[in-house]
Amino acid sequence: MPRIISQDQMRSFAERGYVVLSDVVPKSLIDAARQRVADLIEQNPPPAERRGFHFYWESQLPDDDPLLATLWASDAIALATSLVAPLELERPGQLQVSLNIPVWNHRPGGPHIDGLKTPEPSGRPGTFTMLAGIFLTDQSTADMGNLWVWPGSHHVGSAYLREHGPDALFDIEHPTYPMAPPEQITGRAGDLFLGHYLLGHNMGGNTSVRTREVVYFRLHAEGHRERWREYVQDPLLEFQPVRRASEL
Repeated sequence: MPRIISQDQMRSFAERGYVVLSDVVPKSLIDAARQRVADLIEQNPPPAERRGFHFYWESQLPDDDPLLATLWASDAIALATSLVAPLELERPGQLQVSLNIPVWNHRPGGPHIDGLKTPEPSGRPGTFTMLAGIFLTDQSTADMGNLWVWPGSHHVGSAYLREHGPDALFDIEHPTYPMAPPEQITGRAGDLFLGHYLLGHNMGGNTSVRTREVVYFRLHAEGHRERWREYVQDPLLEFQPVRRASEL
């Protein structure tokens, strides 16, 4: 029987802007993806003194790419799609390998929103429907390089954009409107994080002994680029199953 996102999880996504689903990607796919990450590191290693974040961006992904397979050949894509049905999610053309190298004593001062520093060639901000993150290593406790999120900030951001207009999105790359206190996302290798585009987030420190590895996909529902202005003012516009669950 295929995995489904429960009504309670959908309501949590509606309220908090994210959900973490456990044991989504099988170990065989995680192992292959981690070998691909090891190859990237070997080909282009981080500077010896690097601590904290280090990224690899991969585009023009072949169908047999082990990193793409964590999303496209597992239950992850079906679970993500279930949040936006009957819309479909486009095949991602790019992914991000995110490393967090210890020891990095860091606490983020606030969140950011993706896609605003470098707009698309058309000038359109780099909005998307949701961020999908697949844990390649365990982050079972705090301060293991975890992602920090500001729960409910997608609602605060959309309210701000309803008041100021969608083009004010460019003004909130580092939002300063009032938000709930941040939380650190925990999980284990093979778990799936799904977060709303407007959910404020940032990378936290890593005081563990292990480099944290996550692969991120920025997923677009079909037609998103044409309706991004409406989307950022109505946070559940592309999440009709989530909206229905939140209204029960």
